[in-house]
Amino acid sequence: MNKNMNLFEMTVPRTICAGFLMLVFIGTVLLFLPIATASGQWNDPIVALFTATSAVCVTGLIVVDTGSYYSPVGQGIILLLIQVGGLGYMTATTVLILILRRRLGLKERLAVQQSMDTQRLSETRSLIVSIISMTLIFELAGAFCLVPTMTRDYGNAFGLWSSIFHSVSAFNNAGFSLFEDSLVQYARSTWVNIVITSLVIFGGIGYQVIMEAFMWVRDRLQGSLERTTFSLNFKIVIVTSLTLLVLGTITFLSLEYNNPDTLGPFGFGDKLTAAWFQSVIARTAGFNSIDINAMQDASLFLMIALMFIGASPGSTGGGLKTTTISILFMCTRAVLRGYDEVLVYRREIPPMRILKAISVVVGSGITVVCVTIALALFNPEFNFLRLLFEAVSAFATVGLSTGITADLSTPAQLVIIATMYLGRVGVLLFMAALVGDHSPTMVKYPEEDLLVG
Repeated sequence: MNKNMNLFEMTVPRTICAGFLMLVFIGTVLLFLPIATASGQWNDPIVALFTATSAVCVTGLIVVDTGSYYSPVGQGIILLLIQVGGLGYMTATTVLILILRRRLGLKERLAVQQSMDTQRLSETRSLIVSIISMTLIFELAGAFCLVPTMTRDYGNAFGLWSSIFHSVSAFNNAGFSLFEDSLVQYARSTWVNIVITSLVIFGGIGYQVIMEAFMWVRDRLQGSLERTTFSLNFKIVIVTSLTLLVLGTITFLSLEYNNPDTLGPFGFGDKLTAAWFQSVIARTAGFNSIDINAMQDASLFLMIALMFIGASPGSTGGGLKTTTISILFMCTRAVLRGYDEVLVYRREIPPMRILKAISVVVGSGITVVCVTIALALFNPEFNFLRLLFEAVSAFATVGLSTGITADLSTPAQLVIIATMYLGRVGVLLFMAALVGDHSPTMVKYPEEDLLVG
């Protein structure tokens, strides 16, 4: 009886997973309506489902052009789905609870804690308020910075709407664009590149990291003499992110420098800007300022690696996360140096975090392999590297594509839809939702060694 009850009990992981499914369902219904399409006709169910899933999961993969296929109402629905999806289902739900002036129950606090990966329940309310405030500040600032350029190119009405849309899309790492060529037309615009990449970076490093940086800046401006102690999470996220951004920029610049279809026609300054843009975007958002399909295979494979690593914990981006890949590197270093524990910045990484990092990598790797095989079976006519690119982009909720998304068969598009959803909620959280709460055990088994490597 207890086991059967456990199958239907709404645990925290199941609440989060069901919440995202509910958002996808609501978004699909809204985008299916005639008012959402530019033609005024009923939308194709698969197109509506694909777009809603991509928006809620802040991915950015599309099967139709957002700017021309959807009406202003439809574009507004997509933007709302991006905003709610970027904040996260539990965060959005908590905001509604706070608006209605209700107290947060233990279940809601636990759900927010797990979805945002916070350690203390007492932080929940203040964290939610900080997240909403921070999101609005960055998105409004981004829109304000884009307005002069967008209104100059598209007039006041559409220019203002484009500024808001791309700012929200960029900060939430969604990658949706109202332009048919994404941001290719602004590949030589240093200002647009700076604004978009800044929004993507801030949205992808995580709310907690931003808050720590804000507290440090505030203390400096107030003349506080107290020394700021940054958390281990802050240090790892900042160092890993900067390293990946710099290495990605240098590598893209080197590989595509003379490619006549990408960076070749640009001057050195524009080449550097475009290489930086793709290095930033590859890990989190689905914008592009050059033709992805025209890039060399080596560049595409590098982009796959960056997409798979992804953003940072507690952010709007997906992927393995920067802390996960850092922990694995630290484990390797510890083994090579003969250490019994994993140390970083004079701190020991808890064994449970190491196990979680390994589980994330294994689960993510298996998922990408299975998705790629499925895509190859449904669409054998496409190049394997392109299919792998599509699978990783969907799972890491990046949204970049070599241009094959709309040409995939319906079964393959359904696989991509499921992959985007799984990548947004997380492999471990999804498995926990399926398995249910486990019963703790006090049994300890004898230890035995085995050969590895």
